[in-house]
Amino acid sequence: MSGGGPHLPIRVLGRASPERNGTPVSHQKLSANSSTPFLEIPCLSMRTSDLFLTLFRFFLPPVIIGTVYIYFYPFFQQCSFPEARHAEAACYFGDDAKAAVPGELAPFRLLVFGDPQLEGHTSLPEHGHAELFPSLRRLWSHVERDGLSSFTASLSEESIRFWYQDLPKAFRTYHKKLDLWGNDLYLAHIYRTIHWYTNPTHVAVLGDLLGSQWISDDEFIGRSERFWDVVFRGGKKVPSLITDASSSRAEVLGANPKWKDMVITVPGNHDIGYAGDIDEQRIARFEYMYNRVNWDIRFALNDTTIIDPASLQPSSPELRLIMLNSMNLDGPVKAWDLYQESVDFLNHKLYHDLPSADSATILLTHIPLHKEPGICVDGPFVDYLPEHQGGGIKEQNHLSMHVSERILDGMIGPERSRKAIILNGHDHAGCDVYHSKQKALDLEALQSEDASSYEDKWDAKQYARSQREVMDTSLTGVREVTVRSMMGDFGGNAGLLSAWWDKETKEWKFDYDSCMFGVQHIWWAVHILDLVVLGFGIAGVLFKVIEGLSSPQRTTELKKKKQ
Repeated sequence: MSGGGPHLPIRVLGRASPERNGTPVSHQKLSANSSTPFLEIPCLSMRTSDLFLTLFRFFLPPVIIGTVYIYFYPFFQQCSFPEARHAEAACYFGDDAKAAVPGELAPFRLLVFGDPQLEGHTSLPEHGHAELFPSLRRLWSHVERDGLSSFTASLSEESIRFWYQDLPKAFRTYHKKLDLWGNDLYLAHIYRTIHWYTNPTHVAVLGDLLGSQWISDDEFIGRSERFWDVVFRGGKKVPSLITDASSSRAEVLGANPKWKDMVITVPGNHDIGYAGDIDEQRIARFEYMYNRVNWDIRFALNDTTIIDPASLQPSSPELRLIMLNSMNLDGPVKAWDLYQESVDFLNHKLYHDLPSADSATILLTHIPLHKEPGICVDGPFVDYLPEHQGGGIKEQNHLSMHVSERILDGMIGPERSRKAIILNGHDHAGCDVYHSKQKALDLEALQSEDASSYEDKWDAKQYARSQREVMDTSLTGVREVTVRSMMGDFGGNAGLLSAWWDKETKEWKFDYDSCMFGVQHIWWAVHILDLVVLGFGIAGVLFKVIEGLSSPQRTTELKKKKQ
């Protein structure tokens, strides 16, 4: 200590102070002629069990909070399907902050995910076929071939390879395997938790189920089995009886509760490729492990109180789901037959097989429609393969303007008033857009001298900024939701789409919301802390038992020494 004050000797009081004349030194009084005071400090001792149990008690509350949060995060974030609100619910009384008529559970609730992109062995060093610690094998081979005389020279050479080649490669391999295992469980946690909490009627994944289209059939099957057995465990393929029907299959909405556990899968570029490299073999293996790339189904509303005003007969409004392979709608293409199949399916479902006037369409596909740069994170982009590889499309962010307008025009129907919504993936950041155009053609402009310059075109805006277009009765429109990826880097997102029939306006209505879990590090951190704290508790109990067993033995030994 600094300063001019006196320095005090320190006497430490312990549990087993040495004895002098049968009395512990720490308990003896200072002699009368001693003029130097002592500062006595007790010696604190903590048992090993006390240490672990203290750590257990300290970390237990935050661990419980974290665990409860990740398993009930939809509750804490108030995630739910948008409520079905009818026209009268738009009426307000006085200064009420809520609608006068409360919402109700929508009859159609689609839980939708985008781009899980499961990786596999091809993401490991040397595609998972790397030999671990080959230096040890080579060292043993040298000894077998040349005897122990070569051991020293071989050991010097192979030890360098062991430390600088084998160990780093082994670390990368097992780190990636752990990452793949944890990523599967993270995605499975999102699906299982949000599916249990929100109680959907239908489930869909909008493409890029896997992480690469350039993988072998065995690797494709292996990743697909993880998709069904781990990530979407409990989910079932849509039966081929439904997807392979030659004509649209019709069901009563809600009549088949098994739809809740069926997973509708849409092909993406990482599943079957882009137009420049799609072939029959990729389509075949996708349809074998999942479902058809192009199919549709109709759900009729189970409500006999709805009357058609024209015929005065009971009417059953229909909701039509169209699953479209958009990967080869633009060209040049590699496989012309597959391109023609997708185009024919699109034209037939949107232009020839016209549903009733009281129907609506939900289009599920992968590639987003064309938009101007700046509206979404991914702007328009297309790249092509070199000529010697066919010159087809190598990569694209959006469908072409021509194909996009073809889809939009078909969605609203010839009368330009049908209700529809589009859900897709591909852009991992997600986007929400409203496409609008005039509901009626400008006949005067078409008959004028400047008719050639008249453009009946679609305009796209972010949905949050398009309320004027949505409310404008002179415009028709289609909402397009690009569902944010469910991968950890994008927050583990899930989309929630509700559809219901409004008896007042006599039309289908849609609403969409999303629910995000958080990055994958949250899942890892909570479960690792769970294991650590559990280890503290178990260790504390074990040491407590050991200390309890050893205490009588120590007491006996002390008694023997005193005697």
